[in-house]
Formats: sequence, C-alpha cells, structure tokens
Amino acid sequence: MAAAAPGSGAAREEEGTGGDAATPQPPAPTSAPGARLSRLPLARVKALVKADPDVTLAGQEAIFILARAAELFVETIAKDAYCCAQQGKRKTLQRRDLDNAIEAVDEFAFLEDRHSSNAL
Repeated sequence: MAAAAPGSGAAREEEGTGGDAATPQPPAPTSAPGARLSRLPLARVKALVKADPDVTLAGQEAIFILARAAELFVETIAKDAYCCAQQGKRKTLQRRDLDNAIEAVDEFAFLEDRHSSNAL
C-alpha cells in the first residue's frame, strides 16, 4: 500500500509502525493570504538584529525564530505579571506587577539588575 500524499489528511503507513504516530503534530502553517506566522513585524526585528555590531548576516529563518522567541517571552512575563495583579485584586497591569514577576520567577533573574534602573 502506498503512502498518502503530504497534507492529504490520510495517515502514512510508515507512521503506524514507527511509534511516533501517537504524538500529536501541530497544524501546518497556512499559506493563505493575510495569514501571519509572527505577531511582531519581521522588518522591525531584522532592523534590531542589524543594529548589533556583532551581527554580520541574519537569515530570514533566524529573524523569524528571534521574533517568535520574543513573542513567547513577552507572553510569559505578561502572564506572570497578570497573576501578580490578580493577587492585588486588579485587572490592570502596573510596573510593580512586572517587577514582582521578575523577582518571583527564577527564569527572569537576568532582568533583575536592569529593570530597577529603567524608568517607564
């Protein structure tokens, strides 16, 4: 029996015997007009990368990965800051919520020296 064409929705015969068939696969990115894979403007991310004097070349895939990583970082710190706001019975994020999230989460320790000196 032949394997189904990619994207046809039919299961491939090789997947049934490999043991990897049980792991769910994320949906493939759409190529529909107007569909965005990144919420951040890639041109702006590329400009920021090029502003670093140590960077000589940056491929489009690297720019996309950096944009996606920045999105995930902002999402994570915003969620943690929102939890801090909820503890204070508020729905609006304030600077102190970000400060509290940075202090409370070990993964944000690299921000501790920098966030207190920058005024918003």
